Amino acid sequence: MGRIKTALWGLPGLLFALWIAADPLALAATGFFPLRSGMVQATGLLAMGCMSAAMILALRPRWPERWFDGLDKMYRLHKWLGIGGLALSIVHWLWAQGPKWAVGYGWLERPARGPRPPPGSGIEQALRGLRGTAEDIGEWAFYAAVLLILVALATRIPYRLFYKTHRWVALVYLVLVFHSVVLTDFAYWTTPLGVVLAVLLACGASAAVVVLLRRVGAGRQVRGTIAALTYYPELRVLEGEVSVPDGWPGHRAGQFAFVTSDEAEGAHPYTIASAWHPDERRLTFITKALGDHTSRLRDRLKVGHPVTVEGPYGCFTFDDDRRCQVWIGAGIGITPFIARMKQIAQDRPVPGQEIHLFHPTSDFSAEAIAKLTADAARAGVRLHVLHDARDGRLNGERIRAAVPAWREASLWFCGPVGFGAALRRDFAAQGLPPSRFHQELFAMR
Repeated sequence: MGRIKTALWGLPGLLFALWIAADPLALAATGFFPLRSGMVQATGLLAMGCMSAAMILALRPRWPERWFDGLDKMYRLHKWLGIGGLALSIVHWLWAQGPKWAVGYGWLERPARGPRPPPGSGIEQALRGLRGTAEDIGEWAFYAAVLLILVALATRIPYRLFYKTHRWVALVYLVLVFHSVVLTDFAYWTTPLGVVLAVLLACGASAAVVVLLRRVGAGRQVRGTIAALTYYPELRVLEGEVSVPDGWPGHRAGQFAFVTSDEAEGAHPYTIASAWHPDERRLTFITKALGDHTSRLRDRLKVGHPVTVEGPYGCFTFDDDRRCQVWIGAGIGITPFIARMKQIAQDRPVPGQEIHLFHPTSDFSAEAIAKLTADAARAGVRLHVLHDARDGRLNGERIRAAVPAWREASLWFCGPVGFGAALRRDFAAQGLPPSRFHQELFAMR
């Protein structure tokens, strides 16, 4: 989380510092309208910086994944960069439009505008000729961006509608790139600010084109077919095995993939609940009926149904040198731990490592728990199943009572975000270093 905050505040901070260096007198301007001119430039630059970074992250690039500790964290940054870009765009719009309204109502008097200095080059002259067009289409693109980002943030809107409309953000972004290139103070382009902004806009525009062409993650996609389906009615859970004959590079336990079973619905992320066997070439995914799409899967999916799998992604891979690990898989969050237990059983347990798996669940299936118990036994994992109605809620105190060596352990959590945050705070208050609490932020919008 620390690196998300660093990137979220660091990029606007860098751009603001470069803007001050490029125009050191902007904040010292005397009079409202000279100050307004600088604020329009600054807020526009910051907004486009955030939007450009968000657009680049939309490609699901692999190179920063390890630094951010997984694609799930990168998506969290993508979301907050979008929110930041939206907020800065609103401020930019208010600085641009508000004084015009105030002049129209007679609250402000616009000073007489002197002659513009002659353009220093043909490029500057050409950009000046496009100012009116850039202002007009930029305003309408702003309105479209506000609407589309609000749709993306409204989780009550069905995912399939979000999937269809969110791609339009890329088209709006390209319009805003044109708006920015034309209206950015021409003198800025020869400064370090101009260089950084040009790189961000170029990379963001390239990413937008990839999004519009529906080529995100295309090089990491493989075709597969559903080989087996098992339904657990007590849990409202569907377990599916997907055969991937060619192209899958293998994965590590704890990673996830994007699976497309319906082109109209788009790709959905699911944790892989199996170890990788090159000879079998099968992936297991476990889904719970929590929304409109997952509730329909049982009726729509059949053995032999074609699917597309993209991945693998994620860094929730149990990498540390701790002699004790504590796993908490709440509800459907048990899936990465199932994969890890199967991998341990396949590769043999780490000598001397003690692993405790806590599985709190509000629903209970004897068949599913029997499979989980067998997986734990083969991997040498100590399983603690807590059925809410029978055993009450799991909390940090109960975990510490069951694991005497918790102070030396690392904790790995997958489940509801609020529950994970509460456990993180609880263990931090007891002295566990935050770096030893690993949590997957499995929310992609």
